[in-house]
This record gives sequence, C-alpha cells and structure tokens, in this order.
Amino acid sequence: MEERNGLSARSAVLSALLGSHPPSLPARHLVRIGALFGIAEGTVRVALSRMVAAGDLIQSGGLYTLSERLIERQARQDESRAPHIRPWDGTWELAVVTAERRAPADRAALRHTMATLRLAELREGTWMRPANLVREWPKTVTAQCTLIDGRPHGDPTALLWDLDGWAAEARGLERSLDRAEGLAEGFLVSAAVLRHLLADPLLPGELLPAGWPGGELRARYDDFDRGYRELLNRHLRG
Repeated sequence: MEERNGLSARSAVLSALLGSHPPSLPARHLVRIGALFGIAEGTVRVALSRMVAAGDLIQSGGLYTLSERLIERQARQDESRAPHIRPWDGTWELAVVTAERRAPADRAALRHTMATLRLAELREGTWMRPANLVREWPKTVTAQCTLIDGRPHGDPTALLWDLDGWAAEARGLERSLDRAEGLAEGFLVSAAVLRHLLADPLLPGELLPAGWPGGELRARYDDFDRGYRELLNRHLRG
C-alpha cells in the first residue's frame, strides 16, 4: 500500500533498517517512521508481518532485523559511501559468459551480481570495467564466466556508462540535500542519495570527466547524515 509521497510501508521499513547500524529497530520506531509519511500503524504492522513471512526480516526479542540477504545489501550500501579502491594501472577486467547451458535463475543471478560488482555489459554475455576495485569474484561469476585481464584499444567508457546522466542527478541530489527540511523530506532525500551512490561505477579518475561530483556528493551526504541521524533518533526516542 502506498501512502503520501508514493512511499510504501515496506519501503519505509527497508530504508529505515538499511540506514541503521546495527540494522535492528523495534516495531514502535518503525511505526513512528511510517507516521512521518501518513502511513497508518496497522499498515506498518501488516507490512512487518509480511516481510517476516517472506524472509526479508527476522523478528526476535521485540526487534525487527534485516535478513542475511538484506544485510549484504546494507554492506554494499556502506561500501558505496566509502569504496575500497586501488591504484589503476590501465588494466580492465572482463568476464565473458562461457557456460553453455544456464537456467533462467542463473542468468538472473549473474546479471544481479554483475551490477553489484559494478561491471557493465558491452554486449550480450560480455561484462567489463577498469580493474581498480578491491573485491573477490563470487562463485556466481566464476561458474558461468571466463575471467580475463586486458587493455582495450581505445576507451570504451562512453559505451558502458552514462556518466553525464549520473553526474547531473548527483548535482540535483546535492541541491536537494541543501534544501531538505523536516524529517520526512530528509528521509526521502537520504534514501535517494544512497540509491544513487550504489549506481556510481567508481571509475578511476583518468576515465572521469572534469568536475565529476562523486566525491563531493559523498562528503556532503556524510555531513547531512550526521545531523539527520541525530534528529531522527531523537524523534524515535521521543
């Protein structure tokens, strides 16, 4: 059920827990967050029950906690705020699908994993990105792909990512952070920034256009989040 601002009870609960460390909150706090958007208490509690039944949340001791799958999503969200990047020597990572028979579920899992690893698809079954991120290749990838390190002739960046579009939205979100007033608006802007940071390809500086706003958006969001979390926690305790 969607309420004011088009925010559903499920989305409000998920955003609240993804932004909490540890990712656990009592029902009364989640109800108070829903109330910021005109979501009735009964609607929030129904959403909580459904999310527990679906395996999204774990209920224990009066607390609702993210499931392991969603804790992994929170870890990716945290990583997007403070990414682990290594110096780039010009090498690109390529993952080429070579498994002959793949179930639809395997195909979907690979596409999802590639997005979380911030690889882009050059063509069907060929994924690539600069080799400047610190992480391991998960089994989902190694079971379906052949991995190659190489250097393309020419720069394929423009074929893989819409950098102008990402930068324009980032600058718009910076303005939204500056204008955000009240807990409800701050909650929505915060969630929007975190979603956008997850979509940052985290390219080396050599491949980014001048004035790239990624670092600035992270710094401004960190400043905003410190103050906003204090206000929100005060509201929840009140």
